[in-house]
Formats: sequence, structure tokens, C-alpha cells
Amino acid sequence: MAVDIQKLFNEELPAALAKNAAEAKTIGAKYQMNITGPTGGDWNVDVSDSGPSCKPGTGPADCTISITDEDFQKLVENPQANGMQLFFSGKLKVSGNQMLAMKLQKLFGFR
Repeated sequence: MAVDIQKLFNEELPAALAKNAAEAKTIGAKYQMNITGPTGGDWNVDVSDSGPSCKPGTGPADCTISITDEDFQKLVENPQANGMQLFFSGKLKVSGNQMLAMKLQKLFGFR
């Protein structure tokens, strides 16, 4: 099932972070999500003590994720299997603190 990336980052994730604010802050990081392609975009996700928030655009980040919209769909479908596969094939680029990328599953687990 395809994910509407724009809706995910502009509506669903901000609402989920607001609902789970205290738990979201336990991740303790700022992420920059750069998703290329026709359905992608750039978002700055703050789940540090100053957050939580998810805003369009770029900003300071501890961990930056760069991926195509097509590969992001695969990542959402099966984060465990496809995450490592995309990373090792160079399709999922992580810069900054790479250990924080492991916490993304928790971030996207909020509903």
C-alpha cells in the first residue's frame, strides 16, 4: 500500500508527535529528511527536548536521511528488511550520527 509522503510528513507525523510528545522527546535528536522525486520533499523533524515538531524545509539536524520517494515507499512497507538493504546498496544515505537512524522506526511507529 503506497504511502502519501506529503500527507505523512505534513499531517500524520506532526499529529502523532503532538499526541505522543513526551515519548517522542525520548528519541532526543533532530532529523533532516530529504526525499527526492515527484512525491518527495524536505522536512525537519525535531524530537529533542525542544520538540517535538515536523516542519517542511531544512534545518539543523543530528542525522540527515536522503532517499528517493520510490525507495522511501519500500522503507515504509518493511523497515527492518528493506532499511538495511537500501542502506548497503547506497540508496538510503545517512549523514551525521548514523546510530540515530536506528531510532527512526520508533519515530514512525507513533500513531
